[in-house]
Amino acid sequence: GRENEIGVPQMESGAVTIKKCKLGKLKVARRHLLQRYEHQPFISCLTGLYSCRWRRYEQQKVEPGEWCCSPWECAFYPVLVVALCFSFVFLYLWLGSKNDYNDFDWFSYISLDVWFLWSILLLVLASLTFSYLLLLLILSICLMAESQQLYMHCCHKIGTVFILVFSISVLIVITVMWNAQWKMFILSLQIIAPFLHVTALLCMVLLSWPIALYTFWLNKKVLQTMVLIPYLAVLLFLFFIPLGLYSPCVQEEGSLGPKPALIGHRGAPMIAPENTLMSFEKTIEHGGDGFETDVTISFDGVPFLMHDQTLMRTTNIRDVLPEEAGDTAAMFTWDTLSTLNSGKWFFKNKPFYNMPMMSSVERKWAEEQSIFQFRDFLKLAGQDNKLVLFDLYRPPEEHPYRDSWIDRVLEVILNESVIDPHLVLWLENNDRAHVQATAPQFQQTLGWKAPLEELRRDKIVKLNLNYREMSPEDIRMYAEANITTNLYVVSEPWLFSLAWCAGVHSVTTNAVHILKNIKKPLFLMTPRNYRIMWILIDVFSGIVISLVFLFHWWREKGITCFSSICTANLATGPYSTFGTDLGTIRSMPTVA
Repeated sequence: GRENEIGVPQMESGAVTIKKCKLGKLKVARRHLLQRYEHQPFISCLTGLYSCRWRRYEQQKVEPGEWCCSPWECAFYPVLVVALCFSFVFLYLWLGSKNDYNDFDWFSYISLDVWFLWSILLLVLASLTFSYLLLLLILSICLMAESQQLYMHCCHKIGTVFILVFSISVLIVITVMWNAQWKMFILSLQIIAPFLHVTALLCMVLLSWPIALYTFWLNKKVLQTMVLIPYLAVLLFLFFIPLGLYSPCVQEEGSLGPKPALIGHRGAPMIAPENTLMSFEKTIEHGGDGFETDVTISFDGVPFLMHDQTLMRTTNIRDVLPEEAGDTAAMFTWDTLSTLNSGKWFFKNKPFYNMPMMSSVERKWAEEQSIFQFRDFLKLAGQDNKLVLFDLYRPPEEHPYRDSWIDRVLEVILNESVIDPHLVLWLENNDRAHVQATAPQFQQTLGWKAPLEELRRDKIVKLNLNYREMSPEDIRMYAEANITTNLYVVSEPWLFSLAWCAGVHSVTTNAVHILKNIKKPLFLMTPRNYRIMWILIDVFSGIVISLVFLFHWWREKGITCFSSICTANLATGPYSTFGTDLGTIRSMPTVA
């Protein structure tokens, strides 16, 4: 009797356990049916966009321990990641090249004889391709987080391969034809890298959820290692990469030099037609410190401002003299040149994508611009005490001033204008000794780097360098020898900030109206603040990622323990003799 009294509670507790397990199994079966037929908008949207499987019964849920996709899908997934990486490099490179969009469009114009903003077209293509691949990657991560099987639709696969080939091809073309842009890529990393590091760690934090989910979801150590090891390797790399980063804008407080002077490149070509009176007056209006231009000599010996070899891009020569439109600009007389319009093309071609709006009065003024004489240019600069820097083009061989071009320009500067000679930055290297003897007050300027001994011998006081040759060490070395540095063409605020931090004395720019408003360099910080930012983001991301992995470990452990307890009770409990096979519930037939 006593044994029966003890056995009754045991049988009752066993019955309760079996009821709970039966109820749990029935809930599992119900959930499987609902998963097959219940409307789930979020998952349907994910699978529809990624796999083009919009119907609920077409979706397949991954069971614990199973891989998230077939071997073929698994093999193609790295292609998606690699294509995304190449498209990101292309987008980053082209975004960083915004400073040179005008140069690229001008080069395209020379090649195609058609003016079009090809740079903006490439930017749109780069943005769309990267956004498309990023969307596919986000969809796949969301599907994995929802335990859905991955199946990329064949159209997406074709698009991914096409974008991969397109991005690689464009990068190869840039490397072959415009290799200097990779120097810009390196320069941009000097100022952006600390913030790219923060962004990359935040992305790793977001990725930790699906990575942790699948690490504990899989039941094979090999598969867990395949998921976890690459993630941890990238994470450790990001934790310690700041040790190898360098940025001129990370410097001690009080060590920043004065703001670089602004020299208008052909005036203010974003807000007025280049090399015109209006363009240079706009430079003065917006606080520019000097002018940069290009000087050509007409057939009858009048120096005038013109950048191109021909007059087709910036005048109406096609309408006035269509038969002579392709002739060299220096082969026209001033009587002919003075009749041409140099303003209407500005509104027809729109040389810059970010040109500000003009009032009706300013538009009319711009449309009435004509070719500007060098003499009048010097007069304007002298009146407002502005520096002048110019490229001097030698006339062609059949030109009457072929051999006296430098003397003719010197004559205009010294005898026909009112500018003070010390405002002239003389750049032309031909016959420099003669120029120094004739006009010793000119500031002798050289267009490339040279040893200090050579610079002192030629009495060079300024270097005019392409911004890609920016080197804080060289700039500091030249400054110690009283040789200042001017960089061209610097129009983007981030690039101007980098030049400022590097110690540049002046920059030639298309955007005087923008750079004048910069009061201090962008991204400027002290080494101490940078170290604090680095340590805080590393600690924060490390803690969050650890908590995410701990949560998934705890959840999977709890599910496993519950499953083991249920199985043990069913196998050894007092009702095991009834042969209740609840495992068959999971294999219930489904309705097609």
